[in-house]
Amino acid sequence: YEAIKQQYRPEVPEYFNFARDVLDRWTEVEKEGKKSKNPALWWVDGAGEEVRWSFEELGVLSRKVANVLSDACSLQRGDRVILILPRIPEWWLMNVACMRTGTVLIPGTQQLTAKDILHRLQKSKAKCIITDDSVAAAVDLVGAECQSLKFKLLVSEGHREGWLNFKDLLKNAPSDHHCVTTKCQDPMAIYFTSGTTGSPKMTEHSHSSYGIGLTVSGRYWLDLTSSDIFWNTSDTGWAKSAWSSIFSPWIQGACVFVHKMPHFDPSIVFESLSRFPITVFCSPPTAYRMFVQHKLSCLRHCVSAGEPINPDVMEEWKAQTGLDIHEGYGQTETVLICGNFKGMKIKPGSMGKPSPGYDVKIIDEHSNILPPGKEGDIAIRVKPTRSLFLFTCYADDPEKTEATIRGDFYVTGDRGIMDEDGYFWFVGRADDVINSAGYRIGPFEVESALVEHPAVVESAVVSSPDPIRGEVVKAFVVLTPDYASHDPEKMMKELQDHVKKVTAPYKYPRKMEFVQQLPKTISGKIRRNELRQKEWRK
Repeated sequence: YEAIKQQYRPEVPEYFNFARDVLDRWTEVEKEGKKSKNPALWWVDGAGEEVRWSFEELGVLSRKVANVLSDACSLQRGDRVILILPRIPEWWLMNVACMRTGTVLIPGTQQLTAKDILHRLQKSKAKCIITDDSVAAAVDLVGAECQSLKFKLLVSEGHREGWLNFKDLLKNAPSDHHCVTTKCQDPMAIYFTSGTTGSPKMTEHSHSSYGIGLTVSGRYWLDLTSSDIFWNTSDTGWAKSAWSSIFSPWIQGACVFVHKMPHFDPSIVFESLSRFPITVFCSPPTAYRMFVQHKLSCLRHCVSAGEPINPDVMEEWKAQTGLDIHEGYGQTETVLICGNFKGMKIKPGSMGKPSPGYDVKIIDEHSNILPPGKEGDIAIRVKPTRSLFLFTCYADDPEKTEATIRGDFYVTGDRGIMDEDGYFWFVGRADDVINSAGYRIGPFEVESALVEHPAVVESAVVSSPDPIRGEVVKAFVVLTPDYASHDPEKMMKELQDHVKKVTAPYKYPRKMEFVQQLPKTISGKIRRNELRQKEWRK
């Protein structure tokens, strides 16, 4: 770890574009015969279909897509583009094409409802949306309310009125494209946060924050080389997919393995790990809990992120496979904040030590640095010099951006402790975000959905322990007098179905308790902390 800290001296040039400076460089290395024969992208659909692209093929195709965006969609540098696609090769092409054109990519999960999509289109003022048949109808329901939306691009074999067909345009697009010149700090992408105490915020990242900042993840946490075949199971809608399915592996020239699976399926994951020569694997702890009894021969390195992993699972996994699970911690706003890096002694349950790219401390409410063993806020020093590997801002929201700074620090909103050896331990989320099987869920969105039902006066949503998912959404609900005498099981099912319709289905409360009133502060704020502690004490 100390050697890594000494070695890590990233150069940040004035101009940087990941497509040109990293991906096209690997194309040259390939042509010179200095790279393993692994493809850049290896996609399987589970039914016999496979796609294997070299870096050169990725370059040719992404330039064609760049021409589709520039010509057919008239997109110019700085225009915002919403991308909602499943795990299909086109998702990777769109990511690279947006870098080549200087357009600002805004990914979203396919589980977004029409209401979620409307919010994102209106708030981002996106000029174009790219999706497939499963989401197009929801876009059409709200598209007329979005003045900025000029182009709708459909990734499908079929056609739809009012939409451009991507596959038709790609066939005729030229493969020559000159990558735009982007400065390091020019905006590259916007990721919507989970939305804890209000609507989701737009987290803006520059070309260098992920494109250079995630070197530390690829090289030292994931321990990747150009000979590795790496599988990260994240949904395409989350920043973690950018971290570990684009930037970290391709910085190292590794092969990105992708399975089309529409949602996380343990049997598919295990079968794929057994069948394909995957050497490095990244998944939320849920996967490791499920596979702890199985032997997986090709794996040489395992990492976990998205939620804390149970020390018992780590120890069982080590006993069964001989491999450690290297836990890491970061946020949409950051790159890797803490990690269990290669060569480090692993303390089960710890997030590891600070990333060499950041000066991480535990601070109190007055921004004083706390000594080892004291719980406080996990924070990153940003004064006198702010790391270029942090988000630039919450787009179009200077007040919320400013609110993340306390004294000389960016405050993550998470609570933690540092021990005497400099290892960090996660305590909980100061902002009540729920982590369920790797999905981050903000209570506000679930509570808002519940209160739209006529039976609900008010509700509070907290995390509740679950043996498989780690934690799940639990709602405490106060019913109106008209509904108070209804059958509780039927009422619970009705409210669960309602939430699935109003917001993304993965957010629905798997547990529910009907109560007379909610605990509140004097000022009337709900004390979610009290409810959560009650749940976790059971």
